Amino acid sequence: MAILSINAGSSSIKFALYPVENGKVGSATWTGDVQGLQPGGKPVMRSGDVQQPPVAIALNADDESAFSVALARIDHEVQLRGRSLQAVAHRIVHGGAQFAQSIRITARILEELEKLSALAPLHQPHNLEGVRKFASYFPDIPQIACFDTGFHQTMSAVEKRLALPRSLSEQGIRRYGFHGLSYRYVMQMLQKSTDRSQGRVVMAHLGNGSSVCAAYQGASVATSMGYSALDGLMMGTRCGSLDPGVLLDLLRQGWSRTDLETLLYKQSGLLGVSGLSADMRTLRTCDQPEAQQAIDLYTYRLRKEMGGLIALLQGIDVLAFTGGIGEHDAVIRCEVVQSMQWLGCHLDQDKNLAACGQSIQSIHAQNSTVEIWVVPTDEGRIAAQDAVRIISAASDPHE
Repeated sequence: MAILSINAGSSSIKFALYPVENGKVGSATWTGDVQGLQPGGKPVMRSGDVQQPPVAIALNADDESAFSVALARIDHEVQLRGRSLQAVAHRIVHGGAQFAQSIRITARILEELEKLSALAPLHQPHNLEGVRKFASYFPDIPQIACFDTGFHQTMSAVEKRLALPRSLSEQGIRRYGFHGLSYRYVMQMLQKSTDRSQGRVVMAHLGNGSSVCAAYQGASVATSMGYSALDGLMMGTRCGSLDPGVLLDLLRQGWSRTDLETLLYKQSGLLGVSGLSADMRTLRTCDQPEAQQAIDLYTYRLRKEMGGLIALLQGIDVLAFTGGIGEHDAVIRCEVVQSMQWLGCHLDQDKNLAACGQSIQSIHAQNSTVEIWVVPTDEGRIAAQDAVRIISAASDPHE
């Protein structure tokens, strides 16, 4: 048996196949993505080693859509690996106020989730369209919704509230937080590795989307992302926290809603500041001053946001880095930790340089009063674990 974890976007499907033995979810045996699923696109599949070139997926004149052809290819690959699907676990970006836990998707649940699309217009509709297409292709296999907002349901009412009229709060305009599946996995790994994870923990998910989260006794206390995935840290192409007066001025200049959406989501962040690239690896190898300016601002904003979370926790016991940048960029980890030496954070430079995102590793020096870890994230595995739990509970008459 196996669980297929899915993250469906507007023109892509990210997938991972997790074996299930005796009710336990193992490490993914097959991962990858399909790109080019937009109308008129040329779909290609990339799996296994990212260094391998993507493989084109042929389309026939009679094919209903590129998405259905991609589904057939994924199904074929699952069967080649000798696995029978127990469920499909979907990453859904927004669960709103009502969905704190993963849940089996029914027609009613799908209707409720569609009502939340206004809260995440660039992600939610595509997530749900993916659910519909997988459910149509695999009609007898349970579809499970796993929410990126769920981990942050434990935040206090004060943390969730925005300083806006109560009428807007009643419409659901408040702080939600994201990257929850990633933070759940990081916390799970920390709890297996150190007793101090039950104390004051700051986790930094750093990648094309970036955020930080404060947790205490394993539960989310605060996070940098808020109502949308635009808030908080500077990201690959997203601006992070921004004075709303800037948007008012651009509106006065005649900018449209679409113009602003494109600016905030796709033209800002590392790409906007550098004018070169949204990829930290590319900027690291570039000798133009604009590249370093973008990196410096990214690091500065990260340190500033972390400082606020540490103040809320009234100290820190564990610091964890995850995400593409967090797992692989030793320089950023070093700069952040060095700026926190006044808190007792000290890095083992050799361990920091050796950490490359292959497995969970501690990188703190012996004299550090704060434990520092690099934790390769696996959001799909959390989704797979939830799917197994839900399916098992449904089949147990005592549940």
